[in-house]
Amino acid sequence: METSEVLKKVRKIEIKTRGLSRQIFSGHYHSAFKGRGMTFSEVREYQYGDDIRNIDWNVTARFSHPYVKIFEEERELTVMLLVDVSGSNEFGTQQQLKEEMMTEIAAVLAFSAIQNNDKVGVIFFSDKIEKWIPPKKGTSHILRIIRELIDFKPESQKTDLSEALRYLTNAIKKRSTAFIISDFIDRNFENALQIASNKHDLVALQVYDQRETELPKMGMARVYNKETGKYLWVDTSDSLTRKNYHKWWLEHEHYLKTVFRKSAVDTARIHTGEDYVKPLMNLFRRREERH
Repeated sequence: METSEVLKKVRKIEIKTRGLSRQIFSGHYHSAFKGRGMTFSEVREYQYGDDIRNIDWNVTARFSHPYVKIFEEERELTVMLLVDVSGSNEFGTQQQLKEEMMTEIAAVLAFSAIQNNDKVGVIFFSDKIEKWIPPKKGTSHILRIIRELIDFKPESQKTDLSEALRYLTNAIKKRSTAFIISDFIDRNFENALQIASNKHDLVALQVYDQRETELPKMGMARVYNKETGKYLWVDTSDSLTRKNYHKWWLEHEHYLKTVFRKSAVDTARIHTGEDYVKPLMNLFRRREERH
């Protein structure tokens, strides 16, 4: 893509997503993704009802009466965006391609994060780590991320979620909030998900196209699978073929629900024909209610 065209796209996405995060998301984001740590702030004299576990024994000994430590919530977070850049995301029959929607969602989350003074980092993944952008603050950093999202060309077309989750677990030492933005057309990533979930606060954002849920009736169709790199002919007018495909989709959805529930991962499902604001807001509200 030409540099001027990329910059134009970056600007367009920046205006839309920055506005959304400022008007709608940042307040909800703040309360839905509070900093989990507590940081020592000061000491004061013990008052009736204070937790005796917070007594500072050194200060107490010095002044001969009890003092307690005061803690503040550690607000600053590290936010990681794990963005699936595999071949299956170059698909969309509704208003936009999956990869375009993923870019916008990632941008909205990034702007919401920096408005809360959080660091943002990105892992682009296919069946390997395609690119790693370490967490940093600031608008210029976010614009770099958006530019990469728009113009990134992966080396591989396949998907391996386990690889991305393992990298997250190893690369980020402190607990972070990590959004996995993918269509989740993959299997056998349960173990890596569980390990990553024990260390980080994971949120799965599944972006899919309505057309993927069932085959349209359009006779013999030559289908190219970008992830295997092979063409095959499919008779879409055959009701059994359509039925089997739909059955596979439902089974896969059930598999994902089970995996996410077992690992206590929050989720939102967003299809390309809808506005992503509502599903994201619902996710934020569910988390706010729990806090």
